[in-house]
Amino acid sequence: MNQKPELAEAQEQQLLEELNVFLSESRNPDTLDLDTLSTLHLLERINQADQQVPLVIKQILADVAKAVDAIVAAFSKGGRLIYIGAGTSGRLGVLDAAECPPTFSTPPEQVQALIAGGESAILRAVEGAEDSKEQGVADLQAIELSAKDVVVGIAASGRTPYVVGALDYANQVGAITVAISCNPDTAVLNTAAIAICAAVGPEVLTGSTRMKSGTAQKLILNMLSTASMIKSGKVYQNLMVDVHASNQKLWVRAARIVTQATGCSHEVAKAMLADSDYNAKLAILRILTGKDRQAAGQLLQEKQGFLREAIATTDSSD
Repeated sequence: MNQKPELAEAQEQQLLEELNVFLSESRNPDTLDLDTLSTLHLLERINQADQQVPLVIKQILADVAKAVDAIVAAFSKGGRLIYIGAGTSGRLGVLDAAECPPTFSTPPEQVQALIAGGESAILRAVEGAEDSKEQGVADLQAIELSAKDVVVGIAASGRTPYVVGALDYANQVGAITVAISCNPDTAVLNTAAIAICAAVGPEVLTGSTRMKSGTAQKLILNMLSTASMIKSGKVYQNLMVDVHASNQKLWVRAARIVTQATGCSHEVAKAMLADSDYNAKLAILRILTGKDRQAAGQLLQEKQGFLREAIATTDSSD
């Protein structure tokens, strides 16, 4: 049974006024006939709206780049990337963080995600969880947030108290703060040091910010994590050389990556991987330079994991 949350009249009026001015909450004049459309025409209308999202993001790439550079700098000093959000925004943060260990062999603590309501909120809504600034603070305190970290607050509306409270606390700690919102001049954007506003406009379905707004957030998170990993030496050419071969598909992919990077046969790639602790980056360096495992590993360590630099060092010394 639905229950009305406890809300003072003044609070209700303030929230109503906020929603009335948010682009993401306004009605889309192009979709007032949604409930009359055939299935194909309905999908065409959604698709047309979705095509606007990457064009909006193109206009704010400079802001995304600032965030990437801050994350890379944090990683170089042992800092972490912390996503924090509620509802769809929080779940998107969880998804992006979860993909980093298998894709880039990062330790689980390097990229983390906090969601209002905790783990149970990943699968089902936890009513009222996003309304507490104090809980946002408590969740960051629980992971011992420090000045070395970067906190990315994700809130399509830009007003979520849980995220605002977290960003405010992160500022006090001295961490770098980043905000992603789909509405301009909002609390999360005004609280963060780096503001990323993807103003994608009214949703096809009024207020359903899991659609265009969610797509925009997902694209931006993809950029933040992927670009940061590339700039941190996790990629050679366009290959995921730090992939963690934790299942059969990834094991075959790792061997294929070694083959693509070196031009060797699949059999040679498999053998070198097995002799390199299933480390694709190490296997590639050994094949391209002829170094043994210990020497190649030491060189990679000296170059802080940047494979291209390790190869270039060997080439220049020949």
